[in-house]
Amino acid sequence: MGKRGPKLKNEINLKWRPELAYAVGLLVTDGNVSKDGRHIIFVSKDIEQINNFNKCLGVKPKLGKTVSSYDGKSYHRVQLGNIIFYKFLLSIGIMPAKSKIVGKILLPGKYFFDFLRGCFDGDGSFYSYWDKRWRSSFMFYLTFNSASYSHILWIRKEIFKHLFINGYISKSRWKGSIYGLRYAKKESLVIIKKMYYNPKVVSLSRKHIKIKKALNINRKQQRKYARVM
Repeated sequence: MGKRGPKLKNEINLKWRPELAYAVGLLVTDGNVSKDGRHIIFVSKDIEQINNFNKCLGVKPKLGKTVSSYDGKSYHRVQLGNIIFYKFLLSIGIMPAKSKIVGKILLPGKYFFDFLRGCFDGDGSFYSYWDKRWRSSFMFYLTFNSASYSHILWIRKEIFKHLFINGYISKSRWKGSIYGLRYAKKESLVIIKKMYYNPKVVSLSRKHIKIKKALNINRKQQRKYARVM
């Protein structure tokens, strides 16, 4: 076989791997495919998120800005013109105007938690607090959000299939038709371990640091409780 020619602009390796699964997770939450059959757009307030997305796909699109019609804020924006990648995204379940209709994403199960980490970095949340009802009770919750009930239901089923934990789904009273899949402390610990299975996995650092701080507090609390017992 002859040597392969030079890489085309914005050419993407579509062989499933952790980085591709993560980038797909980001696209499901903060990206979209246009109706022209060619362009893929990714938007984020975090420049690190944009850089992670580009790095995972191996592309260097021009960086731009866009103003959100939802909150009027300015966000970073990249646009790819890639028909092959566009058709690939359609084939796995990502379509134009997907926000409320996206459902199952077709990807190998071994990369599900890389995909899930992308979803979390895109539109997930994590918060912790001291529960005053119980002495020295430190609590935290992990949540995945989507405007599509079908998609959030699929994520819940996949997590259960892999980890046998349920979580629960609720609808936001403040953000319109946004569904949240929420996991409390014990269950979220299991998911976190699977999402961050390696300290070097690509992730949004501000969210990962927030989680690590909470886990550190939790470990200290457990050691303190063990000494008392």
